[in-house]
Amino acid sequence: MENRKAKLPAIDIGIDAADREQIANGLSALLADSYTLYLMTHNFHWNVTGPQFNTLHQMFMTQYSEQWSALDLIAERIRALGFPAPGTYGEFARLASIEEVKGVPKASEMVRHLVAAQEATARTARKLFPVVEKAGDQPTADLLTQRLEVHEKTAWMLRSLLEE
Repeated sequence: MENRKAKLPAIDIGIDAADREQIANGLSALLADSYTLYLMTHNFHWNVTGPQFNTLHQMFMTQYSEQWSALDLIAERIRALGFPAPGTYGEFARLASIEEVKGVPKASEMVRHLVAAQEATARTARKLFPVVEKAGDQPTADLLTQRLEVHEKTAWMLRSLLEE
């Protein structure tokens, strides 16, 4: 019995291999930022205390739930482009632009960290647009537009909590 690997058909979706790889690399960075943001938000949901406990606990749950759903969309787009999606803490730590928060900050500092992380994730998504537009990759452009809308709106809502 011969042991052969099945040859997969070439990917021919109208985006050349170099552009697909560049887009997948950018999406991998977005996935890493998104996962890091998810984990930070969930951590803060568990550990928030103080006068705004109920408001922030509920808000953070809404945010991490939305973020969790986005992870799959980003990873599946990477796969559709023909590349493996990163999926380990080591890969996420290497690819993410968001720094891990040490300890348990006070509620207002949690909000500040989340504003910065939402904005960082938006910047990572926005950085990918030139190659996506050049390649004519409308599905990725649509995904990026949706993610930008969520991150920018969430950052605004969080910033509003910091106003005196």
